[in-house]
Amino acid sequence: MPRKSLLYFLIIIVGTIFLVRLFYIQVFASQYRQSPLNNSAVTEKYVYPNRGYIYDRNGKLIVTNQASYDVMIIPKDVEPLDTLEFCGLLNISKQEFLKQYHKTKNYSPRIPSVFLAQVSKEDYAYLQEKLYKYKGFYIQKRNMRKYPLNTSSNVLGYLSEVNERILLKNPYYNLGELIGYQGVEKQYENVLRGKKGVRFIQKNRFNKEIGAYKNGIYDTLPKPGNDIYLTLDIELQQYVEALMSHKRGGVVAIEPSSGEILTLVSTPSYNPNMLVGRKRSKNSLTLFNDTIKKPMLNRGLQAQYPPGSPFKLVNALIGLQENVITPDNTFYCYHGYRYGSRKMACHCGIVGSPINLNLGIYRSCNSYFSNVYRRIIEKYDSPSEGMDVWSDHVKSFGLGNFLGYDLPSGQKGLVPDSKLYKRMYPNGGWRAVTTISNAIGQGEVLTTPIQLANMTAAIANRGFYFIPHILKSIKDSTSFVSKYRDPMYTTIDKQHFEPVIEGMFDVFEKGTARMSKVDGIEICGKTGTSENSKRINGEKVQFTDHSIFVAFAPKDDPKIAIAVFVENGYWGSRWAAPIASLMIEKYLTGQIKRDWLEKRIMEGSLEEEYSNQLQIESYVAKKE
Repeated sequence: MPRKSLLYFLIIIVGTIFLVRLFYIQVFASQYRQSPLNNSAVTEKYVYPNRGYIYDRNGKLIVTNQASYDVMIIPKDVEPLDTLEFCGLLNISKQEFLKQYHKTKNYSPRIPSVFLAQVSKEDYAYLQEKLYKYKGFYIQKRNMRKYPLNTSSNVLGYLSEVNERILLKNPYYNLGELIGYQGVEKQYENVLRGKKGVRFIQKNRFNKEIGAYKNGIYDTLPKPGNDIYLTLDIELQQYVEALMSHKRGGVVAIEPSSGEILTLVSTPSYNPNMLVGRKRSKNSLTLFNDTIKKPMLNRGLQAQYPPGSPFKLVNALIGLQENVITPDNTFYCYHGYRYGSRKMACHCGIVGSPINLNLGIYRSCNSYFSNVYRRIIEKYDSPSEGMDVWSDHVKSFGLGNFLGYDLPSGQKGLVPDSKLYKRMYPNGGWRAVTTISNAIGQGEVLTTPIQLANMTAAIANRGFYFIPHILKSIKDSTSFVSKYRDPMYTTIDKQHFEPVIEGMFDVFEKGTARMSKVDGIEICGKTGTSENSKRINGEKVQFTDHSIFVAFAPKDDPKIAIAVFVENGYWGSRWAAPIASLMIEKYLTGQIKRDWLEKRIMEGSLEEEYSNQLQIESYVAKKE
């Protein structure tokens, strides 16, 4: 092709590209169309939707909304003003005024931002009369949360203002708007929040609002958030909170047939209304800075404890699966289990007589389960191989990892394996007896209350569980995560569960929890005591043990599976077992006949124990 023709050809190609691009921009590209925000005489105002309500599984309202008013600012419209008068009107300092003004101006001089959030109804009427004098400021009506039942704060979470970090990640929000923090409010923020509407207001040359811009053709309506229904039984939740008053710990109850969380209690807790309104910032500082009671810690999901004797149930099942024991195999106990020159004490009270699986469970014999554990590890050619087989079995019950539940916080606990012990003993030499404390749920094993409740549900189901979850349904929506409907199977064959369940049944019939038996209900359970110690300045200090109990009922048609942890609660039958049995009686029958036991638990307090532990910790720390 001649050079001259090539030049004409290139000019035509380039010209065609430009024409096509201009046509696309003018006709199809919405980002280049006229925007009301390009008009300096137009103000953008958001219309906030009602946040979705939260109900329990039975339709009882847990979280609702109440009217709130925010003082908004459009920095570019602000004119010189009497700062001291304005600050007095809002009851803020001049420093607070300047800090907030510069913060909102740096965010955007044109986009409305919250200058002062959540003004009360009482202050609103007064401000409405005065605020017209201050250009660039106006009042925006919005909803804030209201908690009519004063319950479940650690489950529900709370709302707080959007910060710069969130703004960078999510352009939907503007500075000062509210977003869910922690719990259900955070997990289901996108469902609950709805969608903001926008109104564009025309102003005249005197900066006075004169009506909707172009008759509101650019305005959008707000879309209300969806109501949600939780799996919680709020009456049972409140009942457990009453049982746990003046105690610290976590209580979790699960419906075995679905994985639905019936209760998730953490104590001490706080009134969720404390984190609503103008006092939210002050109260949040108080709550988050309480490092003693830790009311913001969800102990049901985040507190990690040695599981104690309930873990013996898992070791029994592994022993049966690995064919190292049968239900009829027996071992002997002489006040404990000896290994080398050391001894693990036992208080089962059966000295010199044969102990089989059933007796070992309901009398909670340390010697029996130490023998079982040792046989599991020593079945294989090396301790490493035996440990990893054991570890895989344990993890199949949902222990040692996050369960995948639909709540944003939690700890995964710990199930040791050979890699851990190789790090602990780099020169080797470890074997089954080195790790023998794992036999009774001490040692390196750590669990959370929700993990133990889930483990109990897996036993109740004879070998499988459903991932625990807190959401039951979304109003006007059929969507639900399928993983919560899919059973998760343990590595234990179904036939091995029956002898273990019989032992758990006998815990109530003639074992360590016989004083908590409920007439007419067949309950299966296991008491436990968990070591409570801290290392302070290199010194290991022992405190009063934790009280633990797991249970499910009824035996042959399980409706509820429970794990109870009571910090500094002595042995399992003292606090945890009565609490679990009262829960079962309340849930299955709707009433309590053992009012004497209910009164003892509700009025009982462990505050003196916690005070003594704090004094001991302080004393040991000062010794250095």
